[in-house]
Amino acid sequence: MLVPNSFDQAAGLRRMSKPRPVKVIAVTSGKGGVGKTNVSVNLGICMAQSGKEVMLMDADLGLANVDVLLGMHPKYNLSHVISGERRLDEIVLDGPEGVRVVPAASGIQAMAELPTSQHAGVIRAFSELSFPLDVLIIDTAAGVSDSVTSFTRAAQEVVVVICDEPASITDAYALIKLLSRDYGVHRFRVLANMVPSVQTGRDLYRKIVTVTDRYLDVALDFMGMVPQDEYLRKAIQKQRAVTQVYPRSKSSIAFKKLADKADKWPMPSNAGGRLEFFVERLIMASQPETGVSV
Repeated sequence: MLVPNSFDQAAGLRRMSKPRPVKVIAVTSGKGGVGKTNVSVNLGICMAQSGKEVMLMDADLGLANVDVLLGMHPKYNLSHVISGERRLDEIVLDGPEGVRVVPAASGIQAMAELPTSQHAGVIRAFSELSFPLDVLIIDTAAGVSDSVTSFTRAAQEVVVVICDEPASITDAYALIKLLSRDYGVHRFRVLANMVPSVQTGRDLYRKIVTVTDRYLDVALDFMGMVPQDEYLRKAIQKQRAVTQVYPRSKSSIAFKKLADKADKWPMPSNAGGRLEFFVERLIMASQPETGVSV
């Protein structure tokens, strides 16, 4: 169901008078098929269950799948915001556990190839949000497109999702290398997904660390793992989040632990630590390549 156009004015005034810090987390990967969107969705739901106001943004601008994973059917999406047809608050959907979902377009090539200069539309949209927010989770596209570099640079925390495939490891390293050398991102959280054991997850993490320690100036942290789980596949078939339909499954328990860990990451404490932090960082990410002022 679409969020109504009229918001709680009192809540809006409270937010303006006493700004809340917002934790911005980008979930990304070097290649597709590693379960990145599942991680974003379930992490967001678990954080909402713990009492946080969470927004989940589908930043795979041309191949959206957050709404598909959750069985949603949005009438409008980010393409309508960028074109000026709708405001951001008019496209936001009410998701599970109160998570607010910002849907992206699907199958629109122009959105997938959106130039960095046009990210200004997204920047303006977020600057106009009026409801309270604690956590913004950005589900980026896979790979190293302009949208991926823009959104990861704007986030305070970057979670790189890997799985037990050689291509996943090599592509994750390529992504970390690009973000660190060309865009000044030097801290990453590594999450091993769909692995048989914690040890396997740690082994995958060490494979990346062995190379990054030798060739890159970055700090990697092992966030944790999500195990292989038949219930996760069943939840996907139902177009539901596993943490909702199978809360006692192995993967759900793992997601809750990951959410607890993410909740302990430091919140921004300065004046730029509100949602404006994200907006300002996006502006800075856009300007070097485009020269566009927003």
